Amino acid sequence: MRKPFVAGNWKMNTDSQSSVNLAGGIASGSSEVAGRGVDIAVFPPFVYLPSVIKALNMANIAVGAQDVYFEQNGAFTGEISVSMLKDVGCTYALCGHSERRHVIGETDELINKKVAAAISGGLLPVLCVGELLEERKASQTNEVVTRQVQNGLAGLSVEKVSAVTIAYEPVWAIGTGLTATPEQAQQAHELVRKLLAEMYDDQLAEEIRILYGGSVKPENAAELMRQQDVDGSLVGGASLKTDDFLAIIQAAL
Repeated sequence: MRKPFVAGNWKMNTDSQSSVNLAGGIASGSSEVAGRGVDIAVFPPFVYLPSVIKALNMANIAVGAQDVYFEQNGAFTGEISVSMLKDVGCTYALCGHSERRHVIGETDELINKKVAAAISGGLLPVLCVGELLEERKASQTNEVVTRQVQNGLAGLSVEKVSAVTIAYEPVWAIGTGLTATPEQAQQAHELVRKLLAEMYDDQLAEEIRILYGGSVKPENAAELMRQQDVDGSLVGGASLKTDDFLAIIQAAL
């Protein structure tokens, strides 16, 4: 059975003090369940990674980066390598978050390189996929998600793909207050799981965790995570509020 996984993406928020306070509050409030009933991770801004890791103080909460570059080192101004993230204590890295795709302009091919580099370097990638509002209105959700999963995992063996978590995040539901209905979330997650079975095998498809991301709140978390193929949440705004994030963690149990 897949263990629930709740991840908090802090995006471009917090400062040196509030990031430490937030990490400490999450660690204190989840001490009874972290790593036992549910896996927990937080994704702070790059500059606060070391201080957040220190504040968590072995709290059994993983820390991840919001992005990673695929080259090992070199003249890539502004980029962060897998080895740098490993060096400061990261476990996970987001790859292909919708804001990286649609604000920064990252392609499926670039995201695939990042996923492969993360795995090769010992990080666990969280591959994010999801459709725009106009794509959903045009009944293109399945087409878009299928393309993003296939391209994001291109060239990866079963052994390597087993390190991946997939996050389905309908772009129209991120930061808008809109949320996919539990039925919509389940349909997309079921699509991803069937696709993984076709690309690899049934065992891998059953083992990989698929998270829902898109305006997850304490009020809707439990119903979303009751769906058969929804294994947890990638939480945005609500992860910046200690009590809200802890409530979402509890909803995953």
